[in-house]
Parts: sequence; C-alpha cells; structure tokens
Amino acid sequence: MSAAATAVPALAVILARAQFGFTIAFHILFPAFSIGSASFLAVLEILWLATGQDVYMAAFRYWLKIFSVAFAMGVVSGLVMAYEIGANWSGYSFKAGPILGPLLAWETLTAFFLEAGFLGIMIFGLQRVGRKLHLFATCMVAIGTLISASWILMANSWMQTPAGFTVGKDGAFVPTDWWAICFNPSFPYRWVHMVLAAYLATAFAVGGVGAYHLLRDRRNAVARVMFSMAMWMAAVVMPIQMYAGDEQGRNTLQYQPVKIAAMEGDFTTKAGQPLVLFGLPDTSQNRNRFEIAVPHVGSMILTHSWNGLIRGLDAFPKNDWPVVSIVFWSFRLMVGVAMLMFALGLVSLWLRYKRRLYDTPLFHRAAIALSPAGFFCILAGWTTTEVGRQPWTVYGQLRTAQSVSPVTLPMVAFSCALILVIYTVIFGIGIRYLLAMMAYPPSLDEQPPANDPPQRTQGITPGPAGGTGRRKETRPGDPIGVPAE
Repeated sequence: MSAAATAVPALAVILARAQFGFTIAFHILFPAFSIGSASFLAVLEILWLATGQDVYMAAFRYWLKIFSVAFAMGVVSGLVMAYEIGANWSGYSFKAGPILGPLLAWETLTAFFLEAGFLGIMIFGLQRVGRKLHLFATCMVAIGTLISASWILMANSWMQTPAGFTVGKDGAFVPTDWWAICFNPSFPYRWVHMVLAAYLATAFAVGGVGAYHLLRDRRNAVARVMFSMAMWMAAVVMPIQMYAGDEQGRNTLQYQPVKIAAMEGDFTTKAGQPLVLFGLPDTSQNRNRFEIAVPHVGSMILTHSWNGLIRGLDAFPKNDWPVVSIVFWSFRLMVGVAMLMFALGLVSLWLRYKRRLYDTPLFHRAAIALSPAGFFCILAGWTTTEVGRQPWTVYGQLRTAQSVSPVTLPMVAFSCALILVIYTVIFGIGIRYLLAMMAYPPSLDEQPPANDPPQRTQGITPGPAGGTGRRKETRPGDPIGVPAE
C-alpha cells in the first residue's frame, strides 16, 4: 500500500465510496430503462408493420417520447462518474486503466455511436425515411443499448472475476488475453441476469402505467396493449430470471465464496447448510441473532445437493469480509420483491384465462404498486454485487484502500454534498417530468403516418409578378420549385 493511500482518512474513503455509489444508483436506472424500452419500441413497431393495427403505433409514439427523455438523462447522469474516478480513485485508474480504459473506449466507439447515429431517425424520421428504414433505425438503437450493456458488464465482471492479465513492474494490470478479459468467468451469467432485469423493470413500469390508465378507462385500447404485453413479460420472463439468478449464484459460489457466505448469513462452514430466511448478522459474535432458517435448503439451492458443503465466513480472514449486514439484507430485499413480481405474473395468467385481465381493479392497483419493483431489484442486486466485492475494487488483486486518491476529508465531503444536492434536484425534476408524461392518457387520436415515399425538402416559389402576393404551396412529389395548382 502506498504512503498516499495510507494517509487518506477512513471517513474520506467511506464518503468517496458513498459518492460514487449514490451517483451510479441514479445512473443505472436510466440505462436499464433504455435497454428495456428500446427493445419494447422495436417490438411495437414490428407488430404495427405486421398487423397494420394503429394501436401499436399509438403505443410506440407514447413510449418513444418517454424513452427519449430517459435516454438523455442516462447519458448526462453517467458523465460525472468519469470525473469521480479521476478525482477520488487515481490508484484504481492507474492500475486498472490499461484494461478498463480500452473496454470503455470500445463501448463508446461501437454502442454509443450506433445509438447516437440512429436515434435521430428513430425519433424524427418516420415520416421522412419510410417505414422499413425507420424500423431498421429503431432496431439499431435497441441493439446499441444491448452492446453498451455488454461492454459495461464486461468491465464490471472483470473486476469481479479478473482474468487475462499480468501485473507490470509499476503495479499496473497489463492485458495479455483480451478474449479472457472480455469473456471472464462471471460475464455470461451477469449479462443474462442484468439484461433480463432491465427488460423486467421496464415491463413492470409499462404495466403500471397501463394499469393506471385502465383504472380510469377500461376501454382504452392503448392501455390494454401496454398492460397485456407487460403481464406476458412478467409471467414468461420472471421464471427465466429466477433460473438465471440461481446460475449466477452458483458461479459466485465458485469464484467469490465469501460474498455468498455474507449473502446467505453463513458464519460457519458445514455440510447441509440451512437457508436463513431471517436474522440479524452479528459479526462480533459470528452468528445470526433471532435466526429463522430451513435446514439443508441453502446447500440444496447452491450445490444442488442435500448435504453439500458450503464454506462459511469462518473460512476467510475477517479483513476480507464485506459488510455482512448490508449484503445479507440487500440480497433478501431483492429476492423478496422478485417473488412479489413472480406472483403478479402468475395471477395475470389466471385473470387472462378468466378473461378478467382488464376488469379487475384490485389487480390493477397491485400492478401500480409494483411498477417500480424491477428498478428496486436492480438497485438491491447491484448493492449486493458491489458491496459484496469489498474490500476489493478488483477482486483478490486491488483493495479499495489502495485505489483511493490522496484526498482530504473536506475535499471529499464538499464534492459529496455537491453531487448529492445537484443529482437530487436535477434528476428529481427529471423523474417527476417522466412521471407526468406517464400520467398523460394514451390515445388513438393521433393516427399513424401514411405510407408515403421518402420526402425531400421542398422549395417555396414566389408568386408571379403582379399577383396577389399569396404564397403557393407545394405538395410532396412535385418537382422542386414548381408550385402546386
């Protein structure tokens, strides 16, 4: 550990971590929504072209405006993190920069340029470029969001399960195998789990908005489409997400067993580990107070064996433990809310079978209550993942105390307070604006555009000399400069 890192007060390190955690908690919500809503828009446009039903285009236009605002907020909220890393985490930047720098640069060169290049066509081009080209632009934006998520998750997964590198003479991580870096052991599991989480979070938000408008008008065709599609996603994808989460848990057990021990509240190593449903982790006595547990089920879930051996926290040095209480409870909050989402999906199937999906106000109110549930699960899961990696920034290779810049407590406290105020005000207003857009009822009044050929900018020809002075208009398809009769 460097002398600079040793001199940094412990409270300054905590505040620097809190500042970055607060920033990324705001930021992660918007890209997650962008990933889900971009794909949702692509599906709506495909359905419109395939069926010719105006209701799909009405839903597309409704959510396109919301997507545009959320996308812009996601870009802006993420810019600050680069400055925070440079200011507060210079040790991390120096040592991990040779690997993470290229990954983030490739994200910009591929995904961000792809999104930016087609976003304007997607938002403004339907009446200008034709239906098929517009659909292509929408799909490119959706693919761009997925590519962006891939690069970011590659970088984060490498920090969780580092591979494909060597340590240089100056202590920096030098890449030796980019394939191993990108497709590190935990990346496939994290990618599937996170992308499905983004889809589900968006689906529950869409379903909540649809339910809100169905309570006011059960005959609203656009709200029915929103609600129906969201409930299909909840019913079909939620079980897949639970399986993906189980697979990621088994991967974490292999590569980060101390994180699993903290998540499960397992203080002792033994075969047939119980599933702890409730408890208050007490690290001073190395036990859970007021524990409620189901024997053997913990081993059954993680090892698929009734008497599978799972290492507890006692198998690891105490200075390598994460903050057990945070990891323990964030994991349970994520699972608990996910089970409510799963239950909502099951009930939707029953109501659909009974032909009461649009005529059950109590169920609609439940859908509204759970509309932010997916985003809550993302925040809880991200907290579990990142706090569970502590005290490492690069797991097993670089400690957080070695990553921090030689900053003073007043400097970090001031920047932390400033970020807290600015983000709360600016993005609080932005979120309120998004909610106001969602509260506006969708309508079929705005019909889809006619299937006209792509248009060119038309000139305006002045009237003949001595005329009335009234401007003559041109029609699409007329030669440039020739007035319409």
